[in-house]
Amino acid sequence: MKPKDLYMILFLAALFLPFVIFPALYKFYIDTNTAHPVLLAMFKFGILATTGELIGLRIKTGRYFEKGFGIIPRAVVWALLGATIAIAFKIFSTGTPVCLEKYFGVEGAVDAMKGSFTGLKLLSAFCISVCLNMAYAPVMMTFHKITDTHIAMNHGSLKSLITPIPFAKIFSGINWDVQWNFVYKKTIPLFWFPAHTITFLLPPQFQVLFAAILGIVLGIILAIAAVMNKKK
Repeated sequence: MKPKDLYMILFLAALFLPFVIFPALYKFYIDTNTAHPVLLAMFKFGILATTGELIGLRIKTGRYFEKGFGIIPRAVVWALLGATIAIAFKIFSTGTPVCLEKYFGVEGAVDAMKGSFTGLKLLSAFCISVCLNMAYAPVMMTFHKITDTHIAMNHGSLKSLITPIPFAKIFSGINWDVQWNFVYKKTIPLFWFPAHTITFLLPPQFQVLFAAILGIVLGIILAIAAVMNKKK
């Protein structure tokens, strides 16, 4: 293990250990998350998902930092996406169990999501994950790909945050072979379906945090996709 990898591990430990060691800090997190869930989601995704991208950069280039990568613009984008993710979680976790009961005859789905683990809760969580990832995830992933490209086109400068994004140009230039056959077709059903099923089995106050931690995994997935894209 190289020193820079050890530093990254220490950084991640420094993010989480204080909440384990200090009960008052943990309580502060719970109370703040309850009062301001969207704001906290922005904070969590801005840090953790961006860290995932740095790990992805390490996989692609052997370095955690690179000129033109645009850490701050990427963190801002992730913060904004974090807000939409928190809202999407609330919409799908509330609406899907209602639909299961009303339209599919799955009695008790709503109450199951409020109780302890049962087979019905597992089924409901899986259905929430499927609906979320089929309807929201492709849009979010495509938007993220576009903003990543836009930041790269502006050499990672803060200017990228105020420069209009040429959506049509970037959209038409996306390698849809990789985007569809790997990012959508493989990672969504094989990884995100089960990962977010676990997410929705967790207490509500930890769901977005766990999703933000999964953002680190997303950074690794995107790095693999980028490597595949170069081979095409």
